[in-house]
Amino acid sequence: MDERAARHNAKMKTIKSARDEMMKAKTEEKGLIIVHTGAGKGKSSSGFGMVMRCIAHGMPCAVVQFIKGNWETGEKMLLQAHFPEACRFFVSGEGFTWETQDRARDVAAAANGWRIAREQILDPAIRFVLLDEINIALRYDYLDLQEVLDFLLTRKPPMTHVCLTGRNARPELIAAADLVTEMTLVKHPFRNGVKAQMGVEF
Repeated sequence: MDERAARHNAKMKTIKSARDEMMKAKTEEKGLIIVHTGAGKGKSSSGFGMVMRCIAHGMPCAVVQFIKGNWETGEKMLLQAHFPEACRFFVSGEGFTWETQDRARDVAAAANGWRIAREQILDPAIRFVLLDEINIALRYDYLDLQEVLDFLLTRKPPMTHVCLTGRNARPELIAAADLVTEMTLVKHPFRNGVKAQMGVEF
């Protein structure tokens, strides 16, 4: 073994020893409150990635989509066509707020979505619930933030994971969550006149 390889080997042994010690203390298991927010792309995509991961592990899922409306997205088509027993899929939104232009309808749609979400979260058969774009509904006060927080913190089953996506997550939700990821926008083709691309955005 040459000198460079020996240094690398010694360094990795030290790191592994430290990691092994750290992992000894990580013994708790719990259902997480997860938030994906930020201006960058990938919030819903990451949430759907978790759905697929849960399906692979035999963990039944549910998706409740707020705001987006009846888009025929790739995720929806895949899950409904190939995994209808493993993942329930609900669409409560009627489209983006600038499309509906009707606050009362948006509030009613969000309330219906939250009703469905509560039912899925409380269902003992479901292990992971994706609340896609619910942060937008909370941002515009279509839903009562405190009601959502109280439910997640006091009524969510202890081993059920819930993922909430959408930009501009409220600070109170971020504080309550176990895992928060902020997607940072660095560059996006939309700014250069490129429309949403199949397989990338939907």
